[in-house]
Amino acid sequence: MSILPIVTYNDPILREKTKEVKSRTEFIDRFVEDLIETMYHSNGLGLAAPQVGSSHRIFVFDPDPVLEDDEEKFGLIVCINPKIIEQSSHQISMDEGCLSIPDVNDTVKRAEDITLHYLDEHFVQHTRDFTGWPARIILHEYDHLDGILFIDHLSSFRRRMHKSQLNAIEAGEAEASYPIRPKKHST
Repeated sequence: MSILPIVTYNDPILREKTKEVKSRTEFIDRFVEDLIETMYHSNGLGLAAPQVGSSHRIFVFDPDPVLEDDEEKFGLIVCINPKIIEQSSHQISMDEGCLSIPDVNDTVKRAEDITLHYLDEHFVQHTRDFTGWPARIILHEYDHLDGILFIDHLSSFRRRMHKSQLNAIEAGEAEASYPIRPKKHST
């Protein structure tokens, strides 16, 4: 297993739509293991394939660190070719951040409840309901699979407030406690 460097803001891969995984292969098994190890090493709650430079339709997440003691625990969940079947109309505003946008946090409104269909790491199908933090993490990671970042949900005013931080990340000046992929500078 390997810890992969995280791709940061304005890398083109973060804006691309991912491609469905056609079949289980050794490469996919190894990639999922690397994605998991990278997420835990980076202290993330979730991590999507584009965040490590891959266009596979895969994300992993573990909401347990932010759940209350009396809430149901989920542990690690691998989602291959996920599809959101349903979202509640009731939305909740909560603070979000992203490993690909270090040190930028803001309030994002998302559906409180969702139903997700996905394949796990063994390519077994699941359809499951999630609420609260697990739903929020899924929606955040699912957005990554469609080239959407959490800052896209902010008003133009709120985005302008983060402009200097985003410019610094884009310029390759971001610092993080986890490995990030160096920016390619044109000469």
